Amino acid sequence: MKMNIKPIKTEQDYRDALKRLEIIFDATPNTIEGDEFEILSVLIDNYEKIYFPIDLPDPIEAIKFRMEQLNFSNNDLAKVIGLKSRVSEILNKKRKLSINMIRKLHDIMNIPTDVLVQEY
Repeated sequence: MKMNIKPIKTEQDYRDALKRLEIIFDATPNTIEGDEFEILSVLIDNYEKIYFPIDLPDPIEAIKFRMEQLNFSNNDLAKVIGLKSRVSEILNKKRKLSINMIRKLHDIMNIPTDVLVQEY
């Protein structure tokens, strides 16, 4: 059986590719359908990155989310960024993050720097 794969250029191409991907979802790797699944996945991913980009989260929301994941209190965050008095100001967006704070948040809490350096 021959694969009929072409670039995804339109919304209809995208929908057709998604339908086909659903049909061959359980394809065995290293088979014709398995290869088709792999190629279609890459094409769909590429199309989605271009036409449905995902915005980075707000820096402060990212900090709050990561605090929740790590079970961090405001006191724990104060140990990361320096001063306890700054935590409230930062979490309430009354004070901007400094470069030093961004580095520490990245190093200690593993928050991506590209998220932290955004305007808010």
